[in-house]
Amino acid sequence: MSTTLTLTRPDDWHLHLRDDAALASVAPYTAQQFARAIVMPNLRPPITTAAQAMAYRERILAALPAGSDFQPLMTLYLTNNTAPAEVAAAKAAGVVALKLYPAGATTNSDAGVTDIRKCYATLEAMQRAGLLLLVHGEVTDPAIDVFDREAVFIDRVMQPLRRDFPELKVVFEHITTKEAAQYVSSSDRFTAATLTPQHLLYNRNALFTGGLRPHYYCLPVLKREEHRLALCQAVASGSPKFFLGTDSAPHAAQLKEASVCGAGCFTALSALELYAEAFELLGALDKLEAFASFNGPDFYGLPRNTGTVTLKREPWTPPAAVAFGDAQLKPLRGGETLNWKLQ
Repeated sequence: MSTTLTLTRPDDWHLHLRDDAALASVAPYTAQQFARAIVMPNLRPPITTAAQAMAYRERILAALPAGSDFQPLMTLYLTNNTAPAEVAAAKAAGVVALKLYPAGATTNSDAGVTDIRKCYATLEAMQRAGLLLLVHGEVTDPAIDVFDREAVFIDRVMQPLRRDFPELKVVFEHITTKEAAQYVSSSDRFTAATLTPQHLLYNRNALFTGGLRPHYYCLPVLKREEHRLALCQAVASGSPKFFLGTDSAPHAAQLKEASVCGAGCFTALSALELYAEAFELLGALDKLEAFASFNGPDFYGLPRNTGTVTLKREPWTPPAAVAFGDAQLKPLRGGETLNWKLQ
């Protein structure tokens, strides 16, 4: 059994960094593990213009440790009112994608899209310009059970979207169901998906083991075991359609542990170690490098990274809490033993 695992330097294709003091607290963790990351635009107010994205990028770079070569890849928040002209400005500024949040689907999504058809002119401009569409794949219809909203999204949104914009590259982010895994697997080369460590490692029982465990609560929510197994099968297959996206989403501990809990798992501190655990449990450590380091840049049309990182089979315990501005932040699996450690 190997005691070390060396990978081409990986990227995180779905990340929340927040802003201000919170940004300064969490950005170094991602920069230590990854060369690049797709940064989500759901701040308050959201990042809706190229100028705002570039200003946010500068704040991220300023928050990094001295000497870091980490590169944030910027996105815009798609709204009903995003103009096609903004797509050209975004492309010129180096923005790589726009993010579709169905209005009300998750954290800071109240300004999101109410009807995808209102965005068709902008989506056409994106298809021409080669900008990607990143989707939070859940409907927000209150009549649909929360555990079914991803599967319904495929029927109501993804299938019409793929029909009407066949050459628009779409990333179905943080997929959580067997329906999504099967849909992406059977799609053409313009559709891909990211997977989080928590959805590979846990089913919805993790939310309730020994009591309500809010630090395992994220959106889309953890699903039944049959869905987790389908996600594991997808990544173990080695398909280039699936790649790493942590969806690491920091919330102050007092907000995670409140009566109304914020949605998101903070995994940036030990993301690669968590993925290594998941792939080892699958007997698929040989598939981890492509998932973490190759499939994402290949889909985005970006060069693969040079350099390497090394994980060592070495039990260690991440801190139970870390600073988050003036508050505390509790990492997923903080205070528990992990078997792999980034060197």
